[in-house]
Amino acid sequence: MAAHADVRRAAERAVTTTPWLTSRHSFSFGDHYDPDNTHHGVLLVNNDDIVAPGTGFGTHPHRDMEIVTWVMQGRLAHRDSIGNHGVIYPGLAQRMSAGSGILHSEANDSSTEPVHFVQMWVVPDEAGIDPGYQQYEIGADLSDRTLVTVASGIPGQDGAIALHNHGAALHAARLQAGDAVILPPAPYVHLFAARGAITCEGVGAVREGDAVRFTDAGGARVTASEPSELLVWEMHAKLGDASP
Repeated sequence: MAAHADVRRAAERAVTTTPWLTSRHSFSFGDHYDPDNTHHGVLLVNNDDIVAPGTGFGTHPHRDMEIVTWVMQGRLAHRDSIGNHGVIYPGLAQRMSAGSGILHSEANDSSTEPVHFVQMWVVPDEAGIDPGYQQYEIGADLSDRTLVTVASGIPGQDGAIALHNHGAALHAARLQAGDAVILPPAPYVHLFAARGAITCEGVGAVREGDAVRFTDAGGARVTASEPSELLVWEMHAKLGDASP
């Protein structure tokens, strides 16, 4: 398969809007279904959400999914049916394994300020595992202005938190203008500009809300044009593949 970069612009995303939520979807989600846009690699969901003060998602179920939540601004309160509760804030890596079934709620922890976060779902290697939860503070690591491994299931590659998928890892970077990072080489890479603007080798300008889906691409160089925050999925399998 030849190397390929598929650029998806922010304005192309489907949007769910309610009085309390603005949710922009990189892939098919909920009522927004496009058979040609269901996933990349093993990444099924990349939702860019802003939740109004004092509101949130009521208790709802999930099953057989690894759900990673990355807060960029504000504070998000989490509570689930296996006894976990707390507040996720910028720099705190968090993963919930839905496994055989879990109920949880997410709410803005502030009564005055919105919360802005990206929630990402990847499929686990195995269905029906025990539900689980993990979080770890990595804010200090992000100050190094390099790619930091937030979550990983790849053997030999440690992340702040673990994923139940042996072919996937999430990396994040907070960059200042002029800073550069090299994307991991992998069969499938998903680059999401969560904030700011960058220039990507072989692609050009990538602005806030844009994504690039790489297939069989070597490690491209990414340079920040302004203060930016990047979320990068490295994936060594796609849906339907056996675990590596």
